[in-house]
Amino acid sequence: MGYRYETHMHTCEGSACASASGAEMARAHRENGYTGIFVTDHFFNGNTAVPRELPWRERVERFCLGYEHARKEGERIGLDVFFGFEYAVKGADFLVYNLDKQWLLEHEDIDREEARRAFALMHQGGGFIIHAHPFRERDYIDHIELFPRDVDGVEIMNGAQLEQPEMNSRAWLYATMYELPGTAGSDSHHLAGLYGCGVEVPRRIERPTDYLEMIRAGEAKCEKRI
Repeated sequence: MGYRYETHMHTCEGSACASASGAEMARAHRENGYTGIFVTDHFFNGNTAVPRELPWRERVERFCLGYEHARKEGERIGLDVFFGFEYAVKGADFLVYNLDKQWLLEHEDIDREEARRAFALMHQGGGFIIHAHPFRERDYIDHIELFPRDVDGVEIMNGAQLEQPEMNSRAWLYATMYELPGTAGSDSHHLAGLYGCGVEVPRRIERPTDYLEMIRAGEAKCEKRI
C-alpha cells in the first residue's frame, strides 16, 4: 500500500478564487485518505488574495498564511503539509516546490521577472517546477505557451479538467515527447470540489525533493479515487 499526496491545491488565505482555509483543506484531505498535501496558492502574478499594493514583506507573510495554517492543522491531525506556489506566465501556470518563505523574501519582485530568468533563479535556489494543466483553455489565455527546457515535469492529470479529458491527454503527449516525468493534482479550491486526484508513492515524503526523486524514477502513480 502506498502513500497518497495532493500536489496542487489552494486556500482562501492565498488564492482569491478559493473558499476554504488552509486548516479546512488539511482536515478535508486527511478525512479523504491523503497522507499529505502541497499547498500551492496563486502567486502575486496570478489570482492572488493578497493586495498587490502592500510592501513585499507583508505580501509574502500574508501569502504564506494558507500553508502555515494547513501545516499547523496537519501537525495536529497527522497530515504531512508542504509549501509550494503557483507561478503565472501570461496565463500559463507552474507549480514551484522546495522553496520557502525566506527565499521569497530574498527575491523581491520575482513575480515581475522575465519567465526564464525567474525559472533559473528558482532552480538555483533548489526549487523544482511542474508545468500545471499546460493545455487548459480560458478566455483570458491568449495562446498556449510551453517551456519544456525549463520545467522538471508536467501535470498530466489535473482533477479540475476531468470533464475535458483531451486536455490531460495533450499534457501526457507533451510530457512523453520531451521525456519529462508526469504527475497529478486536483487543483482543488473548495471543500465541495475535492477532485480526488494526486500521486501514490511507495514511501512517505519527508521533503519536497523526495517527491521529485520519485516522479523521476517513475515511482509516482497518478490517480483519482474520489
